[in-house]
Amino acid sequence: MSRQKKESARSSFRLFFVRGLAIVLPTALTIWILIAAYNFVQEKIAEPINGMVKEGLVRFTAYPVVTNDTVQAYREKLETGGAAETAKLERWEKIGNADILLRRDARRSVLHDRWAQYRYPLDMIGLVIAILLIWLVGRLVGSFFGRRIYARGEKLVKRLPLLKQVYPFVKQVTDYVVGGDDRKVSFNRVVAVEYPRKGLWSVGLVTGNTMQTIQREAEGSCLTVFIPSSPTPFTGYVITVPEKDTIDLSVTIEEALRFTVSGGVIVPDAQVIPEGQGTPAQSEAIAQDGTPP
Repeated sequence: MSRQKKESARSSFRLFFVRGLAIVLPTALTIWILIAAYNFVQEKIAEPINGMVKEGLVRFTAYPVVTNDTVQAYREKLETGGAAETAKLERWEKIGNADILLRRDARRSVLHDRWAQYRYPLDMIGLVIAILLIWLVGRLVGSFFGRRIYARGEKLVKRLPLLKQVYPFVKQVTDYVVGGDDRKVSFNRVVAVEYPRKGLWSVGLVTGNTMQTIQREAEGSCLTVFIPSSPTPFTGYVITVPEKDTIDLSVTIEEALRFTVSGGVIVPDAQVIPEGQGTPAQSEAIAQDGTPP
C-alpha cells in the first residue's frame, strides 16, 4: 500500500471516528447524567426518608405483627450471631426491657424483608414525601410570616463564617434557574452586539429597556443586554447599548445559551453557514479536506 493510500485511509478513519463520537457521546453522556441523578436522589433523598418511614411504622403502629415464635427465632439468631449482635442482646437484658426491645427489633427485621420484596415501588414513597415537603416549604415561605422568618434566617446564614462566602453565590444560581416571578430574569430576545470593543461580536440576551438618564444621554432608544460568560452562563456582564447598534438573531434563548455553554461549538441550525458560502479561508479549507476549519 502506497504512502498516499495509507494517509487517505488514516484520514478517513479519523473522520468517521470523530463523526461516530459526535453521535455516540451525547447519548452516552445523557444516560450517564440521568443515572447519576437517579442514584443521587435514591441515596441522598429517598433512602433516608424511607428509613424514617420504616422506623415510624415500627415505633408508632402495630405493623408488622410478629408471633412469639418469630421473636424467639430472632433471639436465637442474635445469640448465635457475631459479637455486635450478642453485645446488643446483653445490653438489652441489663437494661431490663429485653423482651420489648427484642420484639421491636424483630418487627424491624420482618419489615425490612417485606420492604425488600417490593423495593422499587415502595422506594418511590421517599421521593413523593420529599416533593410534598418541598411544596410545603414553598407554601410556608409564601405566607406573610413565612417570608419574615425566611428573611431573618437568610440574614443569619449570611453572617456565619464559611457559609457567607458560599451561600450568596449558590443563591444567585438557584434564583436564576428556579427563582420566583419577582426575581427571575426575563429574557425576551437574542441580539449580537459589538462587545467588548468594535469589531468583536458577542451574543447577548435582552432584558429590557435601560435607565432614562442613559437613554437621554445616548439620544436614542437603548437596550439593556446581558452578555453571558462561557461555559457558565449564570455569570456575565450587563451592558447598555443603543438599539440601532444591535443585530437581532433569529434564535431562541435556549439555543443562545447552548451556544455560550459549548464555547460556540453548538451553532443553532438556523445560523449554520451553508457549505460554500463561508469566508475564502473556510471555502479553501473545505476544498482541501472536506471539513470546515
